[in-house]
Amino acid sequence: MGKFRFSYIALLAFYFGIIICSAAPSLSAEESKRALTIDDLLKLKTVGDPQVSPECMWVAYTITEVDLEKDESETRVWMAPISGGDAIPMTAKGSSASTPRWSPDGKYLSFLSSRNNGKTQVWNLDRRGGEAQALTEIPQGVRGYEWSPDGTKLVLVLQDPKPQDLEKDKDKNEKMKKPKPWVIDRLQFKMDYVGYLDSRRTHLFVFDLGDKKMTQITSGDFDDSQPAWSSDGKFVAFVSNRTEEPDVNNNTDIWIVSAENTDKGKTLRQVTTNIAPDQSPTWSPDGKHIAYETIVDKKHHYGSCITFLAMTPVEGGEPRILTRALDRNIRSPKFSHDGKAVFFMLEDSGEQHLAKVDLSSGKITREVAGQKSVSSYSLGLEGRVAVLVSEPRLPGEIFLSKADELQQLTFTNQKLLSELRLAEIENIHFKSKDGTEIEGFIYKPLGFSPDFRYPTILHLHGGPVAQYDVGFSSEAQLFAANGYLVVMPNPRGSSGYGQDFTLANYADWGNKDFEDVIAGVDFAIEKGYTDPEKLGVGGWSYGGILTNYVITKSKRFKGAISGAGQSLYIANYGHDEWQNWYEEEFGLPWENREAWERISPFNSVQNVVTPTLFVGGEKDWNCAILNSEQMYQALRRLGVSTQLVVYPNEHHGISGPSFRKDLYQRYLAWYDKHVKGIKQETKN
Repeated sequence: MGKFRFSYIALLAFYFGIIICSAAPSLSAEESKRALTIDDLLKLKTVGDPQVSPECMWVAYTITEVDLEKDESETRVWMAPISGGDAIPMTAKGSSASTPRWSPDGKYLSFLSSRNNGKTQVWNLDRRGGEAQALTEIPQGVRGYEWSPDGTKLVLVLQDPKPQDLEKDKDKNEKMKKPKPWVIDRLQFKMDYVGYLDSRRTHLFVFDLGDKKMTQITSGDFDDSQPAWSSDGKFVAFVSNRTEEPDVNNNTDIWIVSAENTDKGKTLRQVTTNIAPDQSPTWSPDGKHIAYETIVDKKHHYGSCITFLAMTPVEGGEPRILTRALDRNIRSPKFSHDGKAVFFMLEDSGEQHLAKVDLSSGKITREVAGQKSVSSYSLGLEGRVAVLVSEPRLPGEIFLSKADELQQLTFTNQKLLSELRLAEIENIHFKSKDGTEIEGFIYKPLGFSPDFRYPTILHLHGGPVAQYDVGFSSEAQLFAANGYLVVMPNPRGSSGYGQDFTLANYADWGNKDFEDVIAGVDFAIEKGYTDPEKLGVGGWSYGGILTNYVITKSKRFKGAISGAGQSLYIANYGHDEWQNWYEEEFGLPWENREAWERISPFNSVQNVVTPTLFVGGEKDWNCAILNSEQMYQALRRLGVSTQLVVYPNEHHGISGPSFRKDLYQRYLAWYDKHVKGIKQETKN
């Protein structure tokens, strides 16, 4: 049969034919499953933060799930036996818990929680039985913590308290008092999920578990984070930007402070002196070296350059770059228990692997590789590693890796997934307009037939320095379950393909990356998958930004959804949190205005003919709703079909379960109406 253009009625008939045939004995088990729904997406649980116990018998981790009736999310700590078997919930329903950590002797499992509507504290569970007990009572709450190697202390990450945090016996009507004005004098004065910034800083404290005494070990007009204990427990390495004006750059360095410091960190040792960011320190077992993430590019610091693995003596000195030949991003380095290697996560061409480098030979091996996305890991004894792995049809689950074998330990979503028929995924490579090879993924509609041309959504990722990988994509699966072919390219500007590829759209947004994503659509059309008359486009964050470029440069798309996008960059200066990034790429707006205006899609808004839905969070200071409002206003004035949806009190990500459900419903309704051409009732 020859290929022909997609018809919605024909597709229904095609599906109907499948339903009729469902009673036939030849129907496969896969075909008898049902399509994924929005409610299914919200039922999928999220696994995170695996932590192997010291004796390597258990893995603690978190599970986050949503409750639509209560319209809230909750995270609990669980524990799974490494030998295999049922997982055990360690924290009760009713209060979220995060950041599970084992005591060095393995007798206790600690976590962070804000129980009884209080501030977030460190809680502790005795594995021998009993209820969790609060270890800390910090008025302003705890932001992070780590056990000392001997188990007698914790290093705490605390932000300076507000005056009201220190007030005792506060009046019950305190929250009803008239709010005070924000008085701002910082250069960087706003941040998403925080709002306006004050002068309070984040510092490190050592908390003695015996006498409950707390000692401040860092101070000053700086923020300190990512504490890491030395193996002997005498020192703490941490990350801090201690330049003269930290708000004007992101030059973080690795520092060392004595864990018994009594001068609040006035006596420090600076380990790295790179002008670009250094972070994520990890100590060698002998205490002589620190491995860490570094950027060696001296010009491009704000997300547009490769992060390498480096190692340096604790006294400081010239670092040894361990992954320079890879030309790929690494993160989360950890020394092996014998100190002979450093493990790290490696981002590479639509996959994320767990790798390690041998320190004597420099040889890099991939411990967990292939079509997998590793997002977290924890080292155990005898070469065993717990890894959080996602695959095309598997949301993240914890596996045990040993001797090139993977054993699945958790089966959090197994029951729900066993009921669902998920999309087939095809890894694609195609040429862009100038011949550059681009990689991407195609999610195929359920019951995909090569004899049909399908309505297609060009689904664009954020970043732009990010990548689509082989991990489970909930939105792509939802679109495919509703009859769409989904094209997900990694255009220039994406990570995972080397420094030059990432820098290809530096200060030139919406040019080469636009050509790349359009080439992805043309590839799907040439393959015979896509109906060229039924195209949609959309994305979130930079995906929303790139959508704005697409609709101002192309009239091919019947419907678009721009989520948390930007369009008139000059309007964002001083309004969102990215002033340093803008200045690095485009220069100061009053000195280099042309560069700002040249790449602003708003300046070509008169070219838009595509019906476009603009969505975002009311309090998003990452990609402020301001630009979506401006695009909506312009399209409304131009007479182009458009709608603006703003979610109250939401930030860059829409987290409220009822809002997430509403967002998914609007996605499908908009594409169904404008791409498929399905008539429907207007939803307010």
